[in-house]
Amino acid sequence: MTSPGSTPLPATGPTGPAQAAPAVRPGPAAPPAAGWPPAAPATPLLPRPPSVIARRWPGPSGDAVPTVLVASAAAVVGASVLTMVRPGLGWLVAALAGTAALSTAAVVRSGASSPVAARTAPTEPGPATGAEPARPGATGAPGRVAQAAWAAATVALIAVGTFRAAGWLFALCLVAAVGAGTLAVTGGRSPFGMLVAVTLPPAATVRALPWAVRGVRTNRSAGSGIGFGRIVTSLAVSAVLLTLFGLLFSSADAVFANLVGGLLPDIAPAGVIGWLLRLALIGGGLLGGAYLVTRPPDLEGLRPASSRPAHRLEWTLPLVLLDALFAAFVLVQLTVLFGGAGHVLRTAGLTYAQYARGGFWQLLAVTALTLLVIAIAARRAPKATRGDRLLVRGLLGTLTVLSLVIVASALYRMQVYADAYGATRLRLVVSTIEIWLGLLFVLVGVAVARLWAEWLPRLVVGTAVLALLGLALLNPDRLIAERNVDRYLETGRLDVNYLSGLSADAVPALDRLPEPMRSCALGEIAAELPRDGFWAANLGRERARRVLHTTPVRASVTDCLGLQRW
Repeated sequence: MTSPGSTPLPATGPTGPAQAAPAVRPGPAAPPAAGWPPAAPATPLLPRPPSVIARRWPGPSGDAVPTVLVASAAAVVGASVLTMVRPGLGWLVAALAGTAALSTAAVVRSGASSPVAARTAPTEPGPATGAEPARPGATGAPGRVAQAAWAAATVALIAVGTFRAAGWLFALCLVAAVGAGTLAVTGGRSPFGMLVAVTLPPAATVRALPWAVRGVRTNRSAGSGIGFGRIVTSLAVSAVLLTLFGLLFSSADAVFANLVGGLLPDIAPAGVIGWLLRLALIGGGLLGGAYLVTRPPDLEGLRPASSRPAHRLEWTLPLVLLDALFAAFVLVQLTVLFGGAGHVLRTAGLTYAQYARGGFWQLLAVTALTLLVIAIAARRAPKATRGDRLLVRGLLGTLTVLSLVIVASALYRMQVYADAYGATRLRLVVSTIEIWLGLLFVLVGVAVARLWAEWLPRLVVGTAVLALLGLALLNPDRLIAERNVDRYLETGRLDVNYLSGLSADAVPALDRLPEPMRSCALGEIAAELPRDGFWAANLGRERARRVLHTTPVRASVTDCLGLQRW
C-alpha cells in the first residue's frame, strides 16, 4: 500500500522489477509485402434449398431389403404367367399376389420415416442404429386403416372379373382399381394431393430401379448368406423345369393334359412375347409400388393457397338468384312428375319418351355444375361471424336440397325412357352416375351444415368406387336382359340384335324367352363363348355353359332374319 504523497513503487514481474520498454523512433515505412493489401474474405456459399421433390418425396433412405425384393419377384413371376386375355381367376390371383408383396414392403420398411416428421423432428442425434425412426401411420400418407381400405377396394374391383363375364364392366373396374391402388401406396387427401398421387407411379418405377439394384448388390438374406440374385435364379430355374416337364407329361397323357392344361403357360412365340410384356409391366408396377410404400411422399400440404374471402354481396347475390332459378325449375318438375303425361303433351307437344330423352342429359350437366358452384362458394364465402355462417348454411343448403329434387327428376326421366325404349348399358351406367351424384349432394349437405369438408374429397372417390362395385353386384348385363325380357312379355317388343351382343352374364335371363326368340338372342353369345382354363375360370361364363348345355341353341339364321327388332 502507499500513503498519500508517497512515490509509487515500480512494477515488478515474476522475477524482478520490470524493465521499461525502450523508445522507438519512427523511421521510413517498410515496403508493402507481396499480396498486399490482403484479399477480402470469401463470402461463404449458402447451401441451395432442397427441391420440391427432395422435400416432399425423398424416397427410402436405405437400400431395398431382400425380403421386399423376394416378395416382389415372386409376385411378378406368378402374376406374369397367368392367363390375362379375358376376365377370370388369374386376375384375382395376380391382385392378391401383388397385394401380399406390397404388404410385405409396408411391414418391412427400409429406414422409412415420415417426411413431415423428418422436418419437424428435433436435431439431436439419436442412437446410431443406421435407420430412421418409424413413420407415423397418418402423417404425410394415409393411415393404416385408409391404406387397408384402398387396398381392399383394389382387390374387390379386380375380383369382378372372376364373377362377371361383361368385359366392359371389368374394364371400368380395372381403371378404378388403378386409381384405388395408387391411393393405397401414395396417399393424398386433398383434391390436388390425389391428382398428384396419380402421376407418381411411373416416376416411382424409374426411381426404384437404382434402389433395387443397390439392394441386390449389398443385401444378404438374414441368416442364410444367400444373395438375392441366387434366390431369383433358383425361382427361375424352378419355373422353367416345371413348365418343361409339365408340357412333356401333358403330351404323353391326355388326362394329365386336361388336368394341368390351364395351369401351364403358352410357350408359342406370341405367348412368350406376351409373357415378357406382362413381366415388364407387372414388375415395374410392383417395384414402383414397393418404393412408394417403403417411403410414401408427403402429399398432406399440397393444397391451394387460401384466398381472401369474398365480400358478402359478391357471393350472396349470385347464389340468391341461382336458388330462385332452381326453385322455379323444381316447381315445374313437381308439376310434371305429379301431373302425368298430359301436362307434357300440352306444354311441349312431345311424347313423354322424347321429353325424357331430351332433358336427362341437360339435368345431368346441371347436377355436375351445381357441385362445382357449391365447392367454389363454400371456399370463397366469409365465415368469420355468426351471421356469415348462417347465410352460408341457408343459401348452400337450399341449393343442395333443390339439386336433390333435380337428381330425382333426372332419374325419373331415365326410368320413363328405359320403359319406352328398353334398358341398355349406357342408360344403366348413366343412371348409376346420377345416383352417385345424388349421394354426393347428401354428403355436401352434411359438409355445409358442419362447415367442414376436409373429409369430403376422399369420400367422393370412395363413393365412386362403391357405386361401381354396387353396379357389378347387380350384374348389369343380366339386369338389362331381365328388364327387356319382362318388357317383351308385356308388350311384345324386343330388340333381339342388341340383346345378342350382351355378355354371357345375360344367358340365364335370355333363357326365359320363347323360341325362336331365345335361340336368336343366344346364338351369337353361344358361338363366342370360349373354353376357359383354370386361370381364366369365370362364374358368369360357367353359368352360361350350364344353361346352354341343358337347352342348346336350335334356331337357324333364316329363322332369326324374320324377327321384328324393336
